[in-house]
Amino acid sequence: MNRKDELLKDVVIKFAGDSGDGMQLTGSQFTNNTALMGMDLATFPDFPAEIRAPQGTLAGVSGFQLRFSSSPVYTPGDECDVLVAMNAAALKSNLKNLKKGGKIIANTDGFDAKNLRLANYAEGDNPLENNSLSGFEVTKIDVTKLTREALKEFTLGTKEKDRAKNMFVLGYLYWMFNRDMDSTVQFLKDKFGKKDEILNSNIKALQAGYNFGDTTETFTTRFKVDKARLEPGTYRSIMGNQALAYGLIAASQKSGLPLFLGSYPITPASDILHELSRHKSFGIKTFQAEDEIAGITSAIGASYGGALAITTTSGPGMALKTEAIGLALMMEIPLLIVNVQRGGPSTGLPTKTEQSDLFQAYYGRNGESPLPIVSASTPSDCFAAAYEACRISVQHMIPVILLTDGYIANGAEPWKFPTSADLQPIDVTFKAGLDEGEEKFLPYKRDEKLARPWAIPGTAGLEHRIGGLEKQDITGNISYDADNHEHMVKLRQAKVDKIAEHIPEQHLDSGPDTGKVLVIGWGSTFGAIKSACAELQAEGHAISHAHLRYVRPFPRNLGDIIKRFDKVLIPEINNGQLVKIIRDQYLVDAVPYNKIKGVPITKTELLEQLRAML
Repeated sequence: MNRKDELLKDVVIKFAGDSGDGMQLTGSQFTNNTALMGMDLATFPDFPAEIRAPQGTLAGVSGFQLRFSSSPVYTPGDECDVLVAMNAAALKSNLKNLKKGGKIIANTDGFDAKNLRLANYAEGDNPLENNSLSGFEVTKIDVTKLTREALKEFTLGTKEKDRAKNMFVLGYLYWMFNRDMDSTVQFLKDKFGKKDEILNSNIKALQAGYNFGDTTETFTTRFKVDKARLEPGTYRSIMGNQALAYGLIAASQKSGLPLFLGSYPITPASDILHELSRHKSFGIKTFQAEDEIAGITSAIGASYGGALAITTTSGPGMALKTEAIGLALMMEIPLLIVNVQRGGPSTGLPTKTEQSDLFQAYYGRNGESPLPIVSASTPSDCFAAAYEACRISVQHMIPVILLTDGYIANGAEPWKFPTSADLQPIDVTFKAGLDEGEEKFLPYKRDEKLARPWAIPGTAGLEHRIGGLEKQDITGNISYDADNHEHMVKLRQAKVDKIAEHIPEQHLDSGPDTGKVLVIGWGSTFGAIKSACAELQAEGHAISHAHLRYVRPFPRNLGDIIKRFDKVLIPEINNGQLVKIIRDQYLVDAVPYNKIKGVPITKTELLEQLRAML
């Protein structure tokens, strides 16, 4: 048999099937294997909101997209080179995003009359047989039959054997892309080490898929992607929620504060709670509360007691936490509120991504209640964003909102992780007693940052009043005085504004210092903007990219940067929120580019918009 190896620079694979077909597991295992091979990568998991979505239907399709390359990767790809379709619904849902001439690996058992009907194909219309896929390279494999055949010696029932179909597909792909299977075999041993038959059946299915590719004469080409030329260092694959949890742990260690998380599970933020609960060895306390309000108020209590206090949630949970956020703001205590944004409003689209909570973070509380807002841009950036948000919170004695979203929370990429020495110190000082000449503790007496002292309950001489009623300046006593209220409102705003003096100035991610178009982004639009700008810059266009970590207050030089460009474009996965804030603050006619479909903005879409502006 004549076999040849073809070297590729960049590959995008989409695994798609029923939510019970194990596509997320298959994708994550291929991702981990890819990371071990030293390639750059980006992923985009996409799954239904239901725990067990209607089997065989379009609504029940679960997908996992992975892009890997020997060059730097910033997005999971606009179109797929390879589509693994476990059933007819998976093919129908994803065919529009497959490149012309792309490869389809189809499980023929998923294209029987029942599956075709559930996927809304016409009676007798099978895409694998009617030449509608003539523009693609189609590989038909009866995965179900071959998996059952491979596992015939096992006493497992048919249903249990069929659960190993994803391992058969994964094994075939490992053969197709010149990989070894050791990482997945080790994963299976770790997961099923005490369940011999399940462990051995999964390994057997994995090997059967690999051998199927190796021994079937119709498959004559294998593919290979070289290692990426990444900055030297030690890397690991990291997901956004994971990186965020590690950033919180690092902030706890560098500040010397015990970490407390008070949270209520909600998609897509729950994994932060899961991850932190695994690290009790660092003195971390995690509390799964009975509801969102109990989650944040327990964190407020922990902060008052001297802990690095965190609460995590997503959009609807932020709505429930609103009153307690106002309480923390009025008390002026450190608190990190993490919002992993998802499609809204109300319950909305629980498993789809969106950036539509920026207004909620800016304005979504009663009264004049400004808070600093920090945003993460990529899965690995969640570490640095969480660390910085904690620093601002404890050093400025103020609650901070950290915004991520479902796309970066569940996405993965290689991460060159820092050492402890690489991290900026987080110096924290508790008030230990009355200062010289101080007759009485003044809990709202401020330092040069306008931050009040952090006094731990039980410290002799530092008894003070807390609560949500308006405070008299300096003394902290309850005050209904009109002039004092206006003074305190403006003082709390000035405290937020003053943070701009203690954060870095805004830099351009790419492009000239002055030019025709400035693209301002925040959050998970980073990869698409960076990729689109890089292509246009290579063509000689005067286009630049600025990405915001600090969304409130803005870096002190942002207005000066904006003035140096003829036009400003602001892409967002919402109906236009940052663009309105930028217009208001800098009086610039910024142009919005909005997409609200539960999926990221693509490079191709941005290129079209930018070319029109240029």
